[in-house]
Amino acid sequence: MDLFGTAGIRGDARETVTPSLALRVGQAAAADAREEAEDGDVEFVVARDGRETGQALVDAMASGLASAGADVVEVGQAPTPALAYASQGRYGVAITASHNPPEDNGIKLFVDGEEYGGESEARIEGRIADGVKPTVWDEWGDRESASVLQNYRDAVVEYAEQFGGPESRSDSEANQNASRSGDADLDGLRVVVDCGNGMASLATPQVLRELGAHVVTLNGNVDGHFPGRGSKPTGDTLGDCIRFLQDGDFDLGIAHDGDADRIVVLTGDGEVVHEDTVLAMLAEEYVSAADSEDPAIVTTPNASARIDERVRAAGGRVERVALGYLHDGIADAREGGADVAFAAEPWKHVHTRFGGWIDGVASAAVLARLAAEISLSERRQPIRERPYRKVSVPCPDDAKVDAMARLTETLPERFPEASVDDEYGVRLELPDASWTLVRPSGTEPYLRIYAESDDVETLSAAAKTVVEDAIAHVE
Repeated sequence: MDLFGTAGIRGDARETVTPSLALRVGQAAAADAREEAEDGDVEFVVARDGRETGQALVDAMASGLASAGADVVEVGQAPTPALAYASQGRYGVAITASHNPPEDNGIKLFVDGEEYGGESEARIEGRIADGVKPTVWDEWGDRESASVLQNYRDAVVEYAEQFGGPESRSDSEANQNASRSGDADLDGLRVVVDCGNGMASLATPQVLRELGAHVVTLNGNVDGHFPGRGSKPTGDTLGDCIRFLQDGDFDLGIAHDGDADRIVVLTGDGEVVHEDTVLAMLAEEYVSAADSEDPAIVTTPNASARIDERVRAAGGRVERVALGYLHDGIADAREGGADVAFAAEPWKHVHTRFGGWIDGVASAAVLARLAAEISLSERRQPIRERPYRKVSVPCPDDAKVDAMARLTETLPERFPEASVDDEYGVRLELPDASWTLVRPSGTEPYLRIYAESDDVETLSAAAKTVVEDAIAHVE
């Protein structure tokens, strides 16, 4: 049984993520949690996004949890980061398909503010396969309703208010940044927030206004059909937002996906800022503000070397972990003694000083705070943005393992001057900070090539030749 992907369970609500599945997942999760608890008393907080199928799945999930002995607190529609925040000290379930189309839905499980790891998900899958029956009649859990939105929004505001500022830097650094406003008040900052008819409608505009920004919202009503644009914010789906920014007078644009864990950042004139540039900005700021001797940034192998460059310049280091496993990377880095100042993969950020979950609303607040100190265009200036390519090379699933094994030898041979990291695919970094990564797709019959270089066509073409030769050799 392979229910869980890299972001919980997702699929069509009529065929995959059905009420019967939600019931069984709820029973399995409650039984597992009760077995882990010393006294057997556990509580799950349950939230959903705005999809039309959400309430029925919440009802089924709550029934499964309660019938297996867990108390259930329903909090209604809420961003996934708000559900994660509310799960601190207890368990949580988000009924959401994030950026998937409206006919899909999904299930994400949390414990103490963090998504379930692979071992926990494997236990849940095993219990579902074995079958879970309701517990004895007088141990069924209670069910109640509550609200988490205001507490969550207040927490994000408080976090953003104490983030950054010249006082967090050395005197020389503060003098070099004379354009900073001191207290970074957002009063006067003009921000467009494209909520995409999703859960950001309930959080990001309110947080930014509380911080003092002038906010204009697009697609700011919750609608499970996502009529304004596709739930996944991309250059193609954000056309209205881009034109609105181009026609107006704004400092910053922000766009979210359906459950507000992702964020896309746009300049005031409507340019989509590359996700790795956003990551590099935040990573550099967090390392600069860290008061430890070993600040580390956790990211994924497909993330740009521009992140490494800015983190090194700020006195930190970068740790990489497999795509979709940020939480495992944070745990491993901490176990090794590192102070994890920030963790991210493209579009998804974990603000480790705030909590252990992916949080697009917190990212919006922090980035607005930074933009109020120094303009986005000025922050981008020291970040070296090279051309980037992603190439998919057909490879049968049963040939991936042998092809990747061969590439651990042949790819470094083709680029002998490069440093090599083959823990999560094969990633080569060249002396000029150009890089390429080859990794197998987890969902399609391809090997993926990522490359970033001033001469990216030559680099990606050379890597593709080696990859095609490895595939041909094992077929």
